[in-house]
Amino acid sequence: MFQPDEVTEPAFDHPWQAQIMALAQTMIKTGHLEATHWAETLGAALRQAEAEGAPDTADTYYTCVLQALETVTEPHVTAADRDTRRAQWEEAYKVTPHGQPVVLKS
Repeated sequence: MFQPDEVTEPAFDHPWQAQIMALAQTMIKTGHLEATHWAETLGAALRQAEAEGAPDTADTYYTCVLQALETVTEPHVTAADRDTRRAQWEEAYKVTPHGQPVVLKS
């Protein structure tokens, strides 16, 4: 039987992978996303990637996770809100020193 202390490799290749999985899990746990809707949306993204010939890799999987998150949140975000937030992120990363985390001002 698997024991958590037997893990010898990280579960994620990059921090962003853990972050998007945490976002999806939090949305489900807080009732903002139905687990079945999430599973269907992620499954559709994975099938589309396969149909397009994407390699069966962790990168492809997490790109599909990101695509699925964008798909389920898109109806809840206005174009103006998205453009404003994108501009805030662009400004934040431009002034962030290399190697430091990007932080948005409230």
